[in-house]
Amino acid sequence: MAILDLVLYPDDPLTSVAEPFDRITSDVMDLAQDMFETMIAYEGVGLAGPQVGVSKQIMVVHEPESKPMCLINPTLILQGERIEGEEGCLSLPKIYAVVPRASRIKVKAYSPRGKKLEFEAEDFLARIIQHEYDHLQGIVFLDRIDIITREEKYQEWFEIRKKLLSEVQQG
Repeated sequence: MAILDLVLYPDDPLTSVAEPFDRITSDVMDLAQDMFETMIAYEGVGLAGPQVGVSKQIMVVHEPESKPMCLINPTLILQGERIEGEEGCLSLPKIYAVVPRASRIKVKAYSPRGKKLEFEAEDFLARIIQHEYDHLQGIVFLDRIDIITREEKYQEWFEIRKKLLSEVQQG
């Protein structure tokens, strides 16, 4: 198993809609394991395929109060009221913003073993799944906030990105 490289915004495939899996094979299980290891290594609670350069409909999530899960080809039905909460993203490190999300969602997906999953999630787990689902749609969390704050956050991000890339080139 391996820790994968993270894709930084706006690099491909973060801004594109990810393709669904036609078949779930053992390669998908290996990818899911690598994604879990990567998420843990970077101290995240969720990670989507595009964040590791894989433009496929796969995400791993681990809300501290729940068991880790991998969702393949997920669909969501938003329920409940919209609540605001702070979010960050492994593809935009050091950037945080308050984002409105549905408090409850209904999820349909497949496991890495091809088992059909259907469940409801609420609160923090619902927020994590919605955040990662957005990545599968080519959306980042900053796209969900008001335009003035969004522009400020993108400006802040591109300064951070420039420093991060400069450190990588020097190191």
